[in-house]
Amino acid sequence: MPRILVADDDPTQLELRAKLLETGGHQVSVACCPSETLRLLPSADLVVMDLRFRNQKGDSDANEGISLIRRIRESGCRAPVIVISGWPQDLEGRPEERMVSRIIAKPVGLAALLTAIAEVLI
Repeated sequence: MPRILVADDDPTQLELRAKLLETGGHQVSVACCPSETLRLLPSADLVVMDLRFRNQKGDSDANEGISLIRRIRESGCRAPVIVISGWPQDLEGRPEERMVSRIIAKPVGLAALLTAIAEVLI
């Protein structure tokens, strides 16, 4: 079974996604910030991440997620990345858009997420 790393700075979303994916039979690790995501990355076969994380000022910032995508690829990780965001347009047209396997707009249902996971892990 693939190991999925779920990254989100919203504890409720993080817990919900982890439980749903575990119910679907997946092995799940969770990260609540970009640095923790990078620390757990070597054990992941797939990353499912939010785009907006808190910046140093405490504001929700898409640049934090965009930077994380770049750092994931710079680390040499080739695992698929699925971005789930309420603001997918924040990633559109940027070079990092080509570094991810899927961009899914929130809200996303479990069936759609499991389908996307299955498609990128083929």
